[in-house]
Amino acid sequence: MREITLELDAVRLRALTWGPDTGPLAVLLHGFPDTARTWRHLGPALADAGWRVVAPFMRGYAPSAVPEDGSSHVAALMDDAVAIHTRLDGGADAVLIGHDWGAITANALAAHPENPFVAVAALSVPPFPTLRTPAALPALPRQLRNSWYILFNQLPVLPERWANRIVPRLWSDWSPGYDAADDLPAVTAAMADPEHRHAVIGYYRDMARPFPRPPARYRRWAGAEMRAPITPTLYLHGDRDGCLDPRLAASAASGLPPGSAAHVVAGAGHFLQLERPDEVNARILTFLATV
Repeated sequence: MREITLELDAVRLRALTWGPDTGPLAVLLHGFPDTARTWRHLGPALADAGWRVVAPFMRGYAPSAVPEDGSSHVAALMDDAVAIHTRLDGGADAVLIGHDWGAITANALAAHPENPFVAVAALSVPPFPTLRTPAALPALPRQLRNSWYILFNQLPVLPERWANRIVPRLWSDWSPGYDAADDLPAVTAAMADPEHRHAVIGYYRDMARPFPRPPARYRRWAGAEMRAPITPTLYLHGDRDGCLDPRLAASAASGLPPGSAAHVVAGAGHFLQLERPDEVNARILTFLATV
């Protein structure tokens, strides 16, 4: 594993990287509350298969910078992923893999006609249109309870002040029984100062509020997260996920395009790439071998 700096037009990102300097590009996007270290199992597995793996600390997560434009919109995250592809000469065989907010970003790009990635793998958050199907209805009461943190993150000041208390609880609730001792210090460091904490919480505020709109640079991407994917997509969900009800995963497969697949990973919670790395790695590698 190495660490590199990606000087993008909109933001400076630090990233972990594995594998050869040549070979097909795999961009790995983490979620909340997490860091690029979440890919410490998948990164080497992809590298062993010949992939050039790059896992950025997402905008606003230290040691990456807080963007000067202050945007944490999904459209901005999409723009960052595409900018990484461009910056690294990704080519037509590059793939995008995301978890949680990274999955939201990957799903949105999979729905956009200008997506430069040939395939997408999304973990723990399915494409949003699949959540509007009748199959998702039985899960809604529990999901409303699970989603308390989204409403909490809309409040001023308090989410930033209580982040160090809330984050361990989320990991415990979302992945029951998983020991996050190797993960929480990195998350704390990524949100150690007020500016970075505000930027990270801003992901939720920018998604929930119609104004302000994304800066002009990102507007071509805006709204793609609410459309169905058109790029082949692998969707994985843990059957013990305490963040997004596992029953929601059942509706994901019906909304995916040809060449896609969806699987529920037994014995895994929300952070399934850490809890069941062997199965997750194998399913991703098998899927990528078909694209």
